[in-house]
Amino acid sequence: MSLVKKLLQNSKNHTQANSNVSPQITEKLIRVAGQETKEILHDFHSSLKGISQQNIVTQRIKHGFNEVANEPPTKWWARLLGNIFEPLSILLLVLVIVSFITSDFKATTMILIMVVLSVILRFFQELKADKAAANLKAMVKTVAHVIREGKKKDIDIKYLVPGDIIFLSAGDMLPADVRLLESKDLFVNQAALTGESVPAEKHAQPLTNLKNPLEANNLCFLGTNVESGTATAMVVCINNDTYLGSLAKALDTFETISNFDLGIKKFTWLIISFILVMVPAVFLINGLSKDDWFEAFLFSLAVTVGLAPEMLPMIVTVNLSKGALDMAKRKVIVRHLPAIQNFGAMDILCTDKTGTLTEGRVILEKYLDIYGKEDKNILNYAYLNSYYQTGLTNLIDAAVLKHKEVEKSLGIKKSYQKVDEIPFDFVRRRLSVVVKDPTGQDVLICKGAVEEMLKICTQVQVENKIIPLNKIDQKFRTEVETKLNTDGFRVVTVAYKLVTDNKQRYSVADEKDLILLGFLAFLDPPKESAALAVSELKKYGVNIKVLTGDN
Repeated sequence: MSLVKKLLQNSKNHTQANSNVSPQITEKLIRVAGQETKEILHDFHSSLKGISQQNIVTQRIKHGFNEVANEPPTKWWARLLGNIFEPLSILLLVLVIVSFITSDFKATTMILIMVVLSVILRFFQELKADKAAANLKAMVKTVAHVIREGKKKDIDIKYLVPGDIIFLSAGDMLPADVRLLESKDLFVNQAALTGESVPAEKHAQPLTNLKNPLEANNLCFLGTNVESGTATAMVVCINNDTYLGSLAKALDTFETISNFDLGIKKFTWLIISFILVMVPAVFLINGLSKDDWFEAFLFSLAVTVGLAPEMLPMIVTVNLSKGALDMAKRKVIVRHLPAIQNFGAMDILCTDKTGTLTEGRVILEKYLDIYGKEDKNILNYAYLNSYYQTGLTNLIDAAVLKHKEVEKSLGIKKSYQKVDEIPFDFVRRRLSVVVKDPTGQDVLICKGAVEEMLKICTQVQVENKIIPLNKIDQKFRTEVETKLNTDGFRVVTVAYKLVTDNKQRYSVADEKDLILLGFLAFLDPPKESAALAVSELKKYGVNIKVLTGDN
């Protein structure tokens, strides 16, 4: 069972998860969260220039490689025995023994062949799938950006040790539990541990009176990822000593029984129940009526063999194997044969949208004012915002920056100069840049979610006329956005203001009294195969649920 599966089945919330974590790990994380940078570096025999080679060897001997112990692969002999010791196979093997004792060698041979073929076919099919999955896993390598003995390098996360200094930026997976030393606008997604979908803001300041490590804003954990910002951090825990690793080690591992396996077992016990009832009855009736108990015994054995479905294991395995081979042709690895039946029995499919039903790329389709008319001015301001922002790289900015003609027409490099930036965060849901225009005027340009932007706008610009926002009918404010959302567009609002008191540093407090320009409409085009796939699924009675954060 995968670690993610364990977490889903056992960790309902981070309070329950925390009770499963080793007290020593919790204590260590709380301690480093309260220390100053100098204290931490001293305790781990490290420095801002990285850990020495001698300490790397010492830490490697003490802690081993940075690998979280997961469920070990099933041994070949254990898999073989598992396929043999199933209720139906056991029943047929009992019949093999009975047939052999009664000298019915023909029945003995036929039943034994069916059992052996069924077990061997399933064994090799699952073994082949396991090898293919292992090969795929070996192809994926995650690296960490570290500094060791003053030299920056990328290394496989397997070779990280406590005391390593690492660098984090947007999109990075956390390779271990780390203590932040420096950070800038850092937001980390901790949903795997806490269940909170909103990223947590992180900083490097020491914390006191901490009780739960997950509440520490200066700690980042294995299994989480950086949404935006940058940071320098020191590795404090690796492998099973991490918060996630300790949690995984504490959880009980159990396998769920599929409906198919359950059905086969129920059928097997039904047959066994019939045999336990019918065979003694046949034996007694024949013995009492014919007074030949040996003949009655032989006849009851024949009834037993007749009731047992000798061909069933073979038929089931052949059909499932055929399904697995068909899936393999479509580049799908089936590790457990009964999964084929579960797949076929599906009645609800929960699917992601972005990159699954759609192409996973964003196109800027429209730039409209509040009346739904195209306005090139909106694109110009949006381009300036995307061009100068340095925070979280995202598909929306990439789509805006594809309009290279704007850069040329505005002469951005020569005519505009960046003054400051107010980075994006997941509370405000907007970002601003301040640029100096060709006249020397500071202009604050902001783009973000419609709801958040309307809160900070007091005016609206329509065809170069500036009108108080409260003079515009509420219907017009929302009608364009609603129509765009209904048509499947992702909508972002653009606004600006001219700053009268030019300064060098700007903050969130400056994001007020803005002039609303209009809306950017982005589209993630559906895949060409999506319509056919959806219609085929519906034809086979599969109801589709799209799980997405989009409107």
